[in-house]
Amino acid sequence: MQQPNTTPSAGRVLVVDDDPTVAEVVTGYLVRAGHAVDRAADGPSALASAAGRWPDLVVLDLMLPGMDGLEVCARLRERGPVPVIMLTARGDEDDRVLGLEVGADDYVTKPFSPRELVLRVESVLRRTRPAGRAPGAPGPLAAAGLTLDTAARRATRNGSELALTLREFDLLAFFLRHPGRAFGREELMREVWGWDFGDLSTVTVHVRRLRGKVEEDPARPRLIRTVWGVGYRFEPDAAAGPEEDGHA
Repeated sequence: MQQPNTTPSAGRVLVVDDDPTVAEVVTGYLVRAGHAVDRAADGPSALASAAGRWPDLVVLDLMLPGMDGLEVCARLRERGPVPVIMLTARGDEDDRVLGLEVGADDYVTKPFSPRELVLRVESVLRRTRPAGRAPGAPGPLAAAGLTLDTAARRATRNGSELALTLREFDLLAFFLRHPGRAFGREELMREVWGWDFGDLSTVTVHVRRLRGKVEEDPARPRLIRTVWGVGYRFEPDAAAGPEEDGHA
């Protein structure tokens, strides 16, 4: 029996996994943490469940029968924004990167600790909760034609709304708060993702996706620059030109 949502980060989570043991364990831990949980064993069932009751977050297995997790994630993204944590049993980095490329906000490799998964779910949900702006709090972030309302989690570029994932929004907000300063990928992972360790390709993929949405020419980025041997730097006032090293 599902318990009521009692924690500040509690929400409705859709768990999609064709392994009933994994699904049951994950569901049990999430319910005990105060979350409402819907379950699906394949892609079509997951899409039908989401259409009937839109989740706050999806825990999605990559390896599903018929329609795989990548396609499910892409179809969910077509319907609306929703955070996705991808589960994968594969050790191949290419599969993890593919998940991030289609819009997954995070991934966890099997076998995994259910407690760690719950912590990641709650971390993502906390970030998605719109927060009321306290009196005297800073207003929206703005630079280079970009405007971010962090309370409403809404981003625009030259007046047009941007379709950003959870992590893309957080990454862009971080860059706008720290213009002109270079950050390493380890530092970005710690400050934006809240992780002290992890696969740094996560940062690389998100920077590449973000460039595709905020740069005039993503192949020659001028706003989010690569700094050779360091990481990335946001240059809102830089003259148009290629990045320093031509790499990701």
